[in-house]
Amino acid sequence: MGIIIMVLQVLLGLSLLIILHELGHFLAARAFGIKVEKFYLFFDAWGFKLFKFNYKGCEYGVGWLPLGGYVKIAGMIDESMDTEQLKGEPQPWEFRSKPAWQRLIVMLGGIIVNVIVGIVVFWMLTFSYGSTDLNTKELYGLKPGIIGQKVGLQEGDKILAVNGKETKLFYADIMASEVLMGDAELTVERAGQELKIKMPADILNDVSEHKKNEFVEPMFKMLPVNTIAEGSRAAKMGLAVGDSIVSVNHTAVVQLDEYKKQLDANKGKEIVLGVIRKGSAIELKAPADTTGTLGFSNIPFVQQKYGFIEALPIGAAKAFSVITDNIKGFGKIFKGEVRADKALSGPVGIATMFGTEVDWVRFWGLVGMLSMALAFMNILPIPALDGGHVIFLLIEMIQGKPLSEKFLERAQMVGFFILVALMIFVFGNDIFKLTK
Repeated sequence: MGIIIMVLQVLLGLSLLIILHELGHFLAARAFGIKVEKFYLFFDAWGFKLFKFNYKGCEYGVGWLPLGGYVKIAGMIDESMDTEQLKGEPQPWEFRSKPAWQRLIVMLGGIIVNVIVGIVVFWMLTFSYGSTDLNTKELYGLKPGIIGQKVGLQEGDKILAVNGKETKLFYADIMASEVLMGDAELTVERAGQELKIKMPADILNDVSEHKKNEFVEPMFKMLPVNTIAEGSRAAKMGLAVGDSIVSVNHTAVVQLDEYKKQLDANKGKEIVLGVIRKGSAIELKAPADTTGTLGFSNIPFVQQKYGFIEALPIGAAKAFSVITDNIKGFGKIFKGEVRADKALSGPVGIATMFGTEVDWVRFWGLVGMLSMALAFMNILPIPALDGGHVIFLLIEMIQGKPLSEKFLERAQMVGFFILVALMIFVFGNDIFKLTK
């Protein structure tokens, strides 16, 4: 059942983005009086279609090959490679008859819509849920994972600054892409001494293989209790909000990991907590239990809510960070600092990000991220992508005449083979990762 949920989520998310992307081209074309002959979700390769209907001269449908979608615009050389209509005289409703600036807007229409969708999604998520993070000043230190140990971090280290900028929040500052993309300089406090640690340029290889939670995890101080679950052992033993736990069964604890270890070591035994309440030391007892939990929290979350307008620039910044991260990632691939098989993922990799359970906050966050990633991929100057058409139109506008139809046909074919090769690579890479 979990696999089905995962597949349905990725199909829903990608279908929404494909339809909206193609709608951008469709609306721009219609706005300039250009005829749109087809609007398809997925490809109807070799003429096979799952569903279709005609409305006002346009065929709408769903193809069988779920590798994208398309709108077929009259008088344009596109992925359909239908050049028969180009043999006749240009008609007023055709793409090729319109001024270059109008054709440019039509080609940018899908990218513009993807950017708008990404901004709106992150805006609404920021407005609805705000942000939740951890105050680094309230942490005992950091526990390095595989990646953290590799770069030289040790348990208990504190990252004071990244590239000279003071860290205040764990996720926003320490687990930021600025750090995990490589080349960042960390100012670290270790045993009262400061030292500098340089993140390797190729660290993204390790992040892709092990995931970013293998960089560092927070180590929490035993801060005062801030929430107690109703009906829990903590509530029954009389623990109160504001209490500070200093020992478990007479063993001192100063950080959360020590507390958890003591609780695990005393499963099935009576628990005696040493507590400081309003400056006085008291003891609280809980009967034996095998769960190893009491039911309270003292993790120092920092929660921030934003107004409707206030959330817009914050959401927009989150959206555009997806594009800047993609640019940095591709730059590292071209420099040879990051391996393409580590950095790139296809539909299978995307599906695993959605997970096997429905979490609408995660779902819309991924939709927003994928919308911005789709905008970035489509603006790449590869023939057959929107970016390729944009480059050819800009050349036409500069030289004052269009490129030859024969050149555009050949360029479209080259672009098609590039995309097929890329598709085969990412699919094969996804499958290889799953079988490792």
